[in-house]
Order: sequence, then structure tokens, then C-alpha cells
Amino acid sequence: MKGLILSGGHGTRLRPLTYTRAKQLIPLANKPVLFYAIEALQNAGIHDIGIIVGDTHAEIEMAVKMRRWEQETTITFIQQDAPLGLAHAVKIAQPFIGAEKFVMFLGDNLIGESLLPMAQDFARDTCPANCRILLKDVPNPSQFGVAVIDPATKDSSPRVIQLIEKPKVPPSNLALVGIYFFSSAIFTAVNAIQPSARGELEITDAIQWLLTNGQTIEAHQLKGYWIDTGKMEDILDANRQVLKDLSPVISSDIFIDNDSVIIGDVSIQSGAHIERSVIRGPAIIGEHTTISNAYIGPYTSIYHHARFESCEIEYSIALEYSSVSSIPYRIEESLIGRYAEIYPASGKPHGLKLMLGDHSRTGIPDFLKL
Repeated sequence: MKGLILSGGHGTRLRPLTYTRAKQLIPLANKPVLFYAIEALQNAGIHDIGIIVGDTHAEIEMAVKMRRWEQETTITFIQQDAPLGLAHAVKIAQPFIGAEKFVMFLGDNLIGESLLPMAQDFARDTCPANCRILLKDVPNPSQFGVAVIDPATKDSSPRVIQLIEKPKVPPSNLALVGIYFFSSAIFTAVNAIQPSARGELEITDAIQWLLTNGQTIEAHQLKGYWIDTGKMEDILDANRQVLKDLSPVISSDIFIDNDSVIIGDVSIQSGAHIERSVIRGPAIIGEHTTISNAYIGPYTSIYHHARFESCEIEYSIALEYSSVSSIPYRIEESLIGRYAEIYPASGKPHGLKLMLGDHSRTGIPDFLKL
């Protein structure tokens, strides 16, 4: 069985960060979200993986090639010239997949459940399904593709009887997670359907085509978490989930002075320097990052070569080479980009001095009196 990861989206909901970086490379607990998808497939016994890439292909390819994977894996990059839909990604991957069964995984998704049992079962020659979809209960099903399950099968091997893309009146609250198991029958479907109103080949239409033409579609309802890391709030939630499960590791070549306190599960990576600070886990401090006279609160990830001095931060992500110094109030629920600097402005008048990219959001505490 092969794997197919989709990593070609533009990440418009995460701008301005994604103007200069592929959204799949934004780190969770200091590891790009794309790597969690690759490792999920590796841990399911899949070591021949294709990655669909778009405009940011050079950055993604470099990051993947530079990684030392614990499990030997062959990775093939497949260029998609334009984001024309998930079914289009399947269509252009046919030369790579061939006649094999495969798992398709959206590269910005994070799940809290192993794919291994599902992959082993679907790979069997006796498996009756041509497709298996992963589903999750959601409070807002009209924002997703939604599946309807045959009530007679819901307690055994759930079978899908209908799929609808973003219905105005959802017939169920079971959303498609973005992880799919397919046989080669899906290639007939993606070549048979027409683009939707938004000009894309929809994977829900392709799976519905299989249903209409007598194919068996099974479903698996996720018991663990599922996070689509498309928005800042989702990135922070995903970071929290990963940090909760992270085994704390403190490298041997770091510096922590006697005036610093490490509380709870904290990972500190190579070359970090910590003095006169409190770090309360779960948290992770990246390579060659300096923390001085600071408080790093729970569910915070600080990437490599960052500098945090005389400040407080919690439930946040700070990317590489970012810098925060001498800020008199706590930073919370924030995503700080590469090379970003937050510092006090000297002189008068005492105004806020900002340089913000398109689609930026800045919350100013109402207790600040300028």
C-alpha cells in the first residue's frame, strides 16, 4: 500500500505567515505539521509516499529531504500546477499509485489515532470496500463534506450511503476528516466527474460516484482528536495537543542557571541558554534559543534561534529567529512569525509602532493607557 499526502494549498487563512512559508511547514512542538502526516503513514506501515506540491514545492522538498527519518521511506514529489481540487490531486497521482491501494492524507491535518489497524484491514485482498473514509462528529457540519451512514450497519461495519459537500441543511454531523483509503477504482471516478461550481474536482463527488455505481464505501469514526490546522486558533489547539503527548527531553549541551526553574514536562533542545527564568510545561524551547528573565507558560513552543528577554508568554507559538524583549504584559494565544520583533518603543509620543502584513490581527490590552 502506498501513501499520498496533499501539500499544495496556499494557506490563505494563515496569512501573513503563509506569504513567505508553506502552511504545512508551520511547526507544532517545533516540528512541521507535514512531518506528523508523514510519520502517521510510516507508523501505519506505509513507506512509499507521494507528496502533492504546488507553488511552495522548493521549500517543502528541501525540508523533507533534510529530515533524518527514523523509518526508511521513499518519498516522491508530484507537482500540481494549480489547486484544482482533491480529486484532481488523485488524478495526477495515478502514475505514482498505479494499481495499488493507497491512503490519502491532507498534509495540514492532525489526528490522535493510529492508522495502522485501518491500513492493515484495508490492505487485505478480502476487504469488501473500494474506499474507507474517516469521520468525526463536529458541531458545524455545514462547513465540511458530510457523510450519511446506513443505520443498519452503524454498530458493525458502518457503510456510507450518501456524501454531501458543505450542505446548507446537513443530514448528519459526521464530517470527512481528510484521510481516505482508496482502491484503484477511485481513478475511474475522478476521471468521470465534472468540476464543481467553484471549478474544482471534489473528492466527495468522486466518492459519491463510486456509491452511485455500486461500490462499497466504509466509514471509521475517529475516537481521538482531529484538527484541521488551517486557522491560527486551530494551530494553537494542535500545538497544545502535541505538547500534551510530548515526552520531555532536555539536551545535554544546554545552559540553565541556578536562578531558573523548570516545572512540569518541558523539552529543551540543543544549544539553548536559560537564565533567571521560569518555564512551566508542557512547553518546548528550540535549539540555540535564549530565554532570559522571562516566564514561558504552558502550551508554548518556541522554535530555534529565538530570543525572549524580560517578558511573559503562554499558549503561543513563536517561530525561528523571533525576538521579544521588555514587554510589561503577558503575551497569550499568539502566533509570532519568523524574524518578528516585539520590543518597547522609546521616546515620545508614547504610541504603538507596528509593521503588520496583510490579514494580520493584533489585540491591544484595553488597560494600556497611551
